[in-house]
Amino acid sequence: MFPLHRDREQPIFSARAHVFQIDPATKRNWLPASKHAVSVSFFYDASRTVYRIISVGGTKAIINSTITPNMTFTKTSQKFGQWADSRANTVYGLGFSTEQQLHQFAEQFKEVKEAARLAREKSQERFELSNPALNIAAPELSQELSEERHSPPLLTVNGPGEEKLFRSKSAEVELTVEKEKVKKMLSEGSMCEINLEAELFTLQDSNAKLVAALQEASSSVEQWKQQLDEYQEETDRLRDQVAELEGQLGHPAAGQSAREELSQSLEELEALLSAKDQEIHSLQSKKTDVGELEKEREETIQRLEDLERLNSDLEDRVQSTEKTLASSREEQNQAEVEVQRIIEVLDVKICDLNDLRQSLAKLIDK
Repeated sequence: MFPLHRDREQPIFSARAHVFQIDPATKRNWLPASKHAVSVSFFYDASRTVYRIISVGGTKAIINSTITPNMTFTKTSQKFGQWADSRANTVYGLGFSTEQQLHQFAEQFKEVKEAARLAREKSQERFELSNPALNIAAPELSQELSEERHSPPLLTVNGPGEEKLFRSKSAEVELTVEKEKVKKMLSEGSMCEINLEAELFTLQDSNAKLVAALQEASSSVEQWKQQLDEYQEETDRLRDQVAELEGQLGHPAAGQSAREELSQSLEELEALLSAKDQEIHSLQSKKTDVGELEKEREETIQRLEDLERLNSDLEDRVQSTEKTLASSREEQNQAEVEVQRIIEVLDVKICDLNDLRQSLAKLIDK
Protein backbone atom coordinates (compact mmCIF):
# COMPACT_ATOMS: atom_id res chain seq x y z
CA MET A 1 0.00 0.00 0.00
CA PHE A 2 2.72 2.51 0.88
CA PRO A 3 4.92 1.90 -2.22
CA LEU A 4 1.91 2.44 -4.51
CA HIS A 5 1.10 5.62 -2.62
CA ARG A 6 4.64 6.94 -3.09
CA ASP A 7 4.65 6.08 -6.79
CA ARG A 8 1.37 7.95 -7.28
CA GLU A 9 2.29 11.13 -5.37
CA GLN A 10 5.71 12.67 -5.96
CA PRO A 11 7.38 15.65 -4.19
CA ILE A 12 8.20 18.55 -6.48
CA PHE A 13 9.59 21.13 -4.02
CA SER A 14 10.63 21.17 -0.34
CA ALA A 15 11.71 23.84 2.14
CA ARG A 16 12.25 24.03 5.90
CA ALA A 17 10.17 26.45 7.94
CA HIS A 18 8.43 26.96 11.28
CA VAL A 19 4.73 26.12 10.89
CA PHE A 20 1.91 28.13 12.51
CA GLN A 21 -1.89 28.02 12.45
CA ILE A 22 -4.31 30.82 13.21
CA ASP A 23 -6.00 30.67 16.61
CA PRO A 24 -9.57 29.47 15.89
CA ALA A 25 -10.88 31.38 18.91
CA THR A 26 -9.44 34.84 18.23
CA LYS A 27 -8.67 34.56 14.48
CA ARG A 28 -5.78 36.92 15.20
CA ASN A 29 -3.02 35.17 17.13
CA TRP A 30 -0.71 32.55 15.67
CA LEU A 31 -0.35 29.15 17.36
CA PRO A 32 2.89 27.19 16.70
CA ALA A 33 2.21 23.83 15.06
CA SER A 34 5.85 22.65 15.29
CA LYS A 35 8.49 23.05 17.99
CA HIS A 36 11.26 23.54 15.41
CA ALA A 37 11.70 23.99 11.68
CA VAL A 38 10.19 21.10 9.67
CA SER A 39 10.11 20.14 6.02
CA VAL A 40 7.21 21.63 4.02
CA SER A 41 6.76 19.98 0.61
CA PHE A 42 4.65 20.38 -2.54
CA PHE A 43 3.28 17.05 -3.80
CA TYR A 44 1.65 16.21 -7.11
CA ASP A 45 -0.86 13.37 -7.46
CA ALA A 46 -0.72 12.36 -11.12
CA SER A 47 -3.73 10.01 -10.90
CA ARG A 48 -6.06 12.78 -9.67
CA THR A 49 -4.10 15.79 -10.99
CA VAL A 50 -4.11 17.33 -7.52
CA TYR A 51 -1.40 19.48 -5.90
CA ARG A 52 -0.97 19.46 -2.13
CA ILE A 53 1.23 21.04 0.55
CA ILE A 54 2.17 18.47 3.22
CA SER A 55 4.28 18.77 6.35
CA VAL A 56 4.74 16.12 9.04
CA GLY A 57 5.78 16.88 12.61
CA GLY A 58 6.51 13.89 14.82
CA THR A 59 3.82 11.29 14.07
CA LYS A 60 1.08 13.54 12.66
CA ALA A 61 0.54 15.67 9.58
CA ILE A 62 0.50 19.34 10.65
CA ILE A 63 -0.19 20.58 7.10
CA ASN A 64 -2.36 18.77 4.54
CA SER A 65 -3.63 21.50 2.23
CA THR A 66 -4.97 20.88 -1.27
CA ILE A 67 -4.09 23.81 -3.53
CA THR A 68 -7.00 25.38 -5.41
CA PRO A 69 -6.97 28.17 -8.02
CA ASN A 70 -8.58 30.66 -5.62
CA MET A 71 -5.84 30.34 -2.98
CA THR A 72 -3.32 33.15 -2.47
CA PHE A 73 0.03 33.07 -0.68
CA THR A 74 0.69 36.44 0.99
CA LYS A 75 4.03 37.72 2.26
CA THR A 76 3.36 39.54 5.52
CA SER A 77 7.01 40.25 6.36
CA GLN A 78 10.50 39.62 4.99
CA LYS A 79 10.56 36.02 6.29
CA PHE A 80 6.90 35.16 6.90
CA GLY A 81 4.05 34.19 4.60
CA GLN A 82 0.53 32.78 4.93
CA TRP A 83 -2.39 31.33 2.99
CA ALA A 84 -5.99 30.42 3.85
CA ASP A 85 -7.43 26.94 3.35
CA SER A 86 -11.24 27.02 3.30
CA ARG A 87 -11.51 23.22 3.27
CA ALA A 88 -9.44 22.88 6.43
CA ASN A 89 -11.13 26.01 7.85
CA THR A 90 -7.80 27.50 8.95
CA VAL A 91 -4.98 29.81 7.94
CA TYR A 92 -1.42 28.44 7.72
CA GLY A 93 1.67 30.54 8.40
CA LEU A 94 5.30 29.73 7.55
CA GLY A 95 8.37 31.38 9.06
CA PHE A 96 11.56 30.98 7.02
CA SER A 97 15.17 31.55 8.05
CA THR A 98 15.98 33.73 5.02
CA GLU A 99 14.10 36.04 2.69
CA GLN A 100 15.30 34.02 -0.30
CA GLN A 101 13.61 30.86 0.98
CA LEU A 102 10.33 32.77 1.39
CA HIS A 103 10.62 34.11 -2.16
CA GLN A 104 11.28 30.62 -3.59
CA PHE A 105 8.30 29.17 -1.73
CA ALA A 106 6.01 32.00 -2.91
CA GLU A 107 7.08 31.52 -6.54
CA GLN A 108 6.52 27.78 -6.29
CA PHE A 109 3.06 28.44 -4.80
CA LYS A 110 2.17 30.63 -7.78
CA GLU A 111 3.34 28.00 -10.27
CA VAL A 112 1.45 25.20 -8.53
CA LYS A 113 -1.67 27.37 -8.23
CA GLU A 114 -1.63 28.06 -11.99
CA ALA A 115 -1.05 24.36 -12.71
CA ALA A 116 -3.98 23.48 -10.43
CA ARG A 117 -6.19 25.95 -12.33
CA LEU A 118 -5.28 24.44 -15.70
CA ALA A 119 -5.75 20.91 -14.35
CA ARG A 120 -9.20 21.80 -13.00
CA GLU A 121 -10.29 23.30 -16.32
CA LYS A 122 -9.14 20.23 -18.24
CA SER A 123 -10.80 17.95 -15.71
CA GLN A 124 -14.11 19.82 -16.01
CA GLU A 125 -13.95 19.67 -19.79
CA ARG A 126 -13.34 15.92 -19.75
CA PHE A 127 -16.11 15.45 -17.19
CA GLU A 128 -18.67 17.42 -19.22
CA LEU A 129 -17.79 15.54 -22.40
CA SER A 130 -17.95 12.09 -20.75
CA ASN A 131 -21.13 12.52 -18.59
CA PRO A 132 -24.38 12.41 -20.60
CA ALA A 133 -26.37 13.79 -17.66
CA LEU A 134 -24.38 17.03 -17.75
CA ASN A 135 -23.80 17.42 -21.50
CA ILE A 136 -26.03 16.83 -24.54
CA ALA A 137 -24.02 14.76 -26.96
CA ALA A 138 -26.03 15.51 -30.11
CA PRO A 139 -24.78 18.61 -32.00
CA GLU A 140 -28.34 19.63 -32.87
CA LEU A 141 -29.37 19.74 -29.20
CA SER A 142 -26.22 21.65 -28.25
CA GLN A 143 -26.96 24.19 -30.92
CA GLU A 144 -30.53 24.37 -29.69
CA LEU A 145 -29.40 25.12 -26.12
CA SER A 146 -27.03 27.76 -27.46
CA GLU A 147 -29.86 29.39 -29.33
CA GLU A 148 -32.00 29.34 -26.20
CA ARG A 149 -29.44 31.47 -24.35
CA HIS A 150 -30.03 34.26 -26.86
CA SER A 151 -33.76 33.70 -27.42
CA PRO A 152 -36.70 34.99 -25.41
CA PRO A 153 -38.01 32.87 -22.53
CA LEU A 154 -40.85 31.56 -24.68
CA LEU A 155 -40.63 31.07 -28.46
CA THR A 156 -43.15 29.55 -30.90
CA VAL A 157 -41.86 27.77 -33.99
CA ASN A 158 -44.18 26.64 -36.75
CA GLY A 159 -43.22 23.38 -38.36
CA PRO A 160 -44.81 20.83 -40.71
CA GLY A 161 -48.34 19.89 -39.81
CA GLU A 162 -48.92 23.24 -38.06
CA GLU A 163 -47.45 21.76 -34.85
CA LYS A 164 -46.11 24.15 -32.19
CA LEU A 165 -42.90 23.61 -30.30
CA PHE A 166 -42.20 25.50 -27.10
CA ARG A 167 -38.75 26.04 -25.74
CA SER A 168 -37.64 27.77 -22.51
CA LYS A 169 -34.61 28.15 -20.28
CA SER A 170 -35.88 25.74 -17.64
CA ALA A 171 -33.81 22.87 -19.12
CA GLU A 172 -30.65 24.94 -18.81
CA VAL A 173 -31.45 25.79 -15.16
CA GLU A 174 -32.05 22.13 -14.32
CA LEU A 175 -28.80 21.21 -16.06
CA THR A 176 -26.88 23.78 -13.98
CA VAL A 177 -28.41 22.51 -10.73
CA GLU A 178 -27.51 18.95 -11.65
CA LYS A 179 -23.94 19.99 -12.39
CA GLU A 180 -23.62 21.68 -8.99
CA LYS A 181 -24.92 18.56 -7.23
CA VAL A 182 -22.44 16.32 -9.02
CA LYS A 183 -19.56 18.73 -8.32
CA LYS A 184 -20.51 18.81 -4.63
CA MET A 185 -20.54 15.00 -4.49
CA LEU A 186 -17.13 14.85 -6.18
CA SER A 187 -15.76 17.45 -3.77
CA GLU A 188 -16.96 15.47 -0.73
CA GLY A 189 -15.46 12.27 -2.14
CA SER A 190 -12.17 14.09 -2.79
CA MET A 191 -12.06 15.33 0.82
CA CYS A 192 -12.56 11.78 2.15
CA GLU A 193 -9.77 10.54 -0.09
CA ILE A 194 -7.47 13.39 1.07
CA ASN A 195 -8.12 12.51 4.71
CA LEU A 196 -7.39 8.84 4.05
CA GLU A 197 -4.15 9.71 2.26
CA ALA A 198 -3.10 11.95 5.15
CA GLU A 199 -3.66 9.05 7.56
CA LEU A 200 -1.67 6.75 5.26
CA PHE A 201 1.16 9.31 5.10
CA THR A 202 1.21 9.58 8.91
CA LEU A 203 1.17 5.80 9.36
CA GLN A 204 4.00 5.45 6.86
CA ASP A 205 6.14 7.95 8.76
CA SER A 206 5.31 6.30 12.12
CA ASN A 207 6.18 2.86 10.73
CA ALA A 208 9.58 4.08 9.52
CA LYS A 209 10.34 5.63 12.91
CA LEU A 210 9.22 2.48 14.72
CA VAL A 211 11.48 0.29 12.56
CA ALA A 212 14.43 2.60 13.26
CA ALA A 213 13.68 2.51 17.00
CA LEU A 214 13.48 -1.30 16.96
CA GLN A 215 16.81 -1.53 15.17
CA GLU A 216 18.41 0.81 17.70
CA ALA A 217 16.89 -1.19 20.56
CA SER A 218 18.21 -4.46 19.13
CA SER A 219 21.69 -2.94 18.88
CA SER A 220 21.43 -1.77 22.51
CA VAL A 221 20.42 -5.26 23.68
CA GLU A 222 23.41 -6.76 21.90
CA GLN A 223 25.69 -4.27 23.65
CA TRP A 224 24.15 -5.17 27.02
CA LYS A 225 24.69 -8.88 26.37
CA GLN A 226 28.31 -8.24 25.44
CA GLN A 227 28.80 -6.24 28.64
CA LEU A 228 27.30 -9.06 30.69
CA ASP A 229 29.72 -11.54 29.13
CA GLU A 230 32.62 -9.24 30.01
CA TYR A 231 31.34 -8.94 33.59
CA GLN A 232 31.09 -12.72 33.89
CA GLU A 233 34.64 -13.19 32.61
CA GLU A 234 35.92 -10.58 35.07
CA THR A 235 34.00 -12.28 37.90
CA ASP A 236 35.49 -15.67 37.04
CA ARG A 237 38.95 -14.14 37.03
CA LEU A 238 38.38 -12.57 40.43
CA ARG A 239 37.08 -15.86 41.81
CA ASP A 240 40.27 -17.61 40.66
CA GLN A 241 42.37 -14.91 42.29
CA VAL A 242 40.48 -15.28 45.56
CA ALA A 243 41.02 -19.05 45.52
CA GLU A 244 44.72 -18.54 44.84
CA LEU A 245 44.92 -16.00 47.66
CA GLU A 246 43.26 -18.38 50.08
CA GLY A 247 45.82 -21.05 49.17
CA GLN A 248 48.69 -18.64 49.86
CA LEU A 249 47.73 -17.77 53.45
CA GLY A 250 50.82 -19.57 54.75
CA HIS A 251 53.12 -17.44 52.57
CA PRO A 252 52.84 -13.80 53.60
CA ALA A 253 55.04 -12.41 50.84
CA ALA A 254 53.14 -14.16 48.09
CA GLY A 255 49.84 -13.29 49.76
CA GLN A 256 50.80 -9.61 49.87
CA SER A 257 51.55 -9.59 46.13
CA ALA A 258 48.29 -11.38 45.29
CA ARG A 259 46.36 -9.02 47.53
CA GLU A 260 47.79 -5.95 45.78
CA GLU A 261 47.03 -7.44 42.40
CA LEU A 262 43.50 -8.29 43.51
CA SER A 263 42.95 -4.79 44.90
CA GLN A 264 44.09 -3.30 41.61
CA SER A 265 41.77 -5.63 39.70
CA LEU A 266 38.87 -4.65 41.94
CA GLU A 267 39.55 -0.97 41.31
CA GLU A 268 39.64 -1.58 37.57
CA LEU A 269 36.39 -3.53 37.80
CA GLU A 270 34.72 -0.74 39.76
CA ALA A 271 35.82 1.78 37.14
CA LEU A 272 34.52 -0.53 34.41
CA LEU A 273 31.22 -0.98 36.23
CA SER A 274 30.85 2.79 36.61
CA ALA A 275 31.52 3.38 32.92
CA LYS A 276 29.13 0.62 31.87
CA ASP A 277 26.49 1.95 34.26
CA GLN A 278 26.71 5.34 32.55
CA GLU A 279 26.39 3.64 29.17
CA ILE A 280 23.35 1.73 30.39
CA HIS A 281 21.74 4.97 31.63
CA SER A 282 22.45 6.52 28.24
CA LEU A 283 20.89 3.55 26.48
CA GLN A 284 17.91 3.62 28.82
CA SER A 285 17.25 7.25 27.81
CA LYS A 286 16.84 6.06 24.22
CA LYS A 287 14.46 3.21 25.01
CA THR A 288 11.11 2.91 23.16
CA ASP A 289 7.69 1.73 24.24
CA VAL A 290 8.24 -1.77 22.88
CA GLY A 291 7.19 -4.59 25.20
CA GLU A 292 9.90 -7.04 24.26
CA LEU A 293 12.65 -4.43 24.60
CA GLU A 294 11.39 -3.45 28.05
CA LYS A 295 11.33 -7.09 29.13
CA GLU A 296 14.89 -7.70 27.89
CA ARG A 297 16.04 -4.51 29.59
CA GLU A 298 14.57 -5.65 32.93
CA GLU A 299 16.20 -9.06 32.55
CA THR A 300 19.52 -7.39 31.77
CA ILE A 301 19.25 -5.11 34.80
CA GLN A 302 18.43 -8.13 36.98
CA ARG A 303 21.52 -9.94 35.70
CA LEU A 304 23.61 -6.84 36.35
CA GLU A 305 22.27 -6.65 39.91
CA ASP A 306 23.13 -10.33 40.42
CA LEU A 307 26.64 -9.70 39.17
CA GLU A 308 26.99 -6.69 41.46
CA ARG A 309 25.91 -8.80 44.43
CA LEU A 310 28.38 -11.49 43.42
CA ASN A 311 31.15 -8.92 43.12
CA SER A 312 30.18 -7.57 46.54
CA ASP A 313 30.50 -11.08 48.00
CA LEU A 314 33.92 -11.42 46.40
CA GLU A 315 35.00 -8.12 47.91
CA ASP A 316 33.83 -9.32 51.32
CA ARG A 317 35.86 -12.51 50.88
CA VAL A 318 38.89 -10.47 49.88
CA GLN A 319 38.51 -8.30 52.97
CA SER A 320 38.14 -11.43 55.13
CA THR A 321 41.27 -12.87 53.55
CA GLU A 322 43.18 -9.67 54.24
CA LYS A 323 42.08 -9.79 57.88
CA THR A 324 43.20 -13.42 58.11
CA LEU A 325 46.57 -12.51 56.66
CA ALA A 326 46.94 -9.67 59.15
CA SER A 327 45.99 -11.99 62.01
CA SER A 328 48.52 -14.60 60.83
CA ARG A 329 51.25 -11.99 60.71
CA GLU A 330 50.38 -10.80 64.20
CA GLU A 331 50.49 -14.37 65.56
CA GLN A 332 53.82 -14.96 63.83
CA ASN A 333 55.23 -11.80 65.35
CA GLN A 334 53.99 -12.83 68.80
CA ALA A 335 55.58 -16.26 68.36
CA GLU A 336 58.89 -14.70 67.39
CA VAL A 337 58.75 -12.45 70.45
CA GLU A 338 57.98 -15.45 72.68
CA VAL A 339 60.88 -17.46 71.19
CA GLN A 340 63.22 -14.51 71.75
CA ARG A 341 62.08 -14.27 75.35
CA ILE A 342 62.68 -18.01 75.92
CA ILE A 343 66.14 -17.73 74.40
CA GLU A 344 66.96 -14.88 76.73
CA VAL A 345 65.73 -16.92 79.72
CA LEU A 346 67.83 -19.88 78.59
CA ASP A 347 70.88 -17.65 78.32
CA VAL A 348 70.31 -16.48 81.88
CA LYS A 349 69.89 -20.08 83.07
CA ILE A 350 73.07 -21.12 81.27
CA CYS A 351 74.98 -18.28 82.94
CA ASP A 352 73.67 -19.35 86.35
CA LEU A 353 74.60 -22.95 85.60
CA ASN A 354 78.13 -21.95 84.67
CA ASP A 355 78.47 -20.01 87.91
CA LEU A 356 77.24 -23.02 89.84
CA ARG A 357 79.78 -25.25 88.10
CA GLN A 358 82.59 -22.94 89.01
CA SER A 359 81.44 -22.86 92.67
CA LEU A 360 81.36 -26.69 92.80
CA ALA A 361 84.78 -26.90 91.28
CA LYS A 362 86.17 -24.56 93.94
CA LEU A 363 84.56 -26.61 96.69
CA ILE A 364 86.02 -29.84 95.28
CA ASP A 365 89.51 -28.32 95.17
CA LYS A 366 89.30 -27.38 98.84
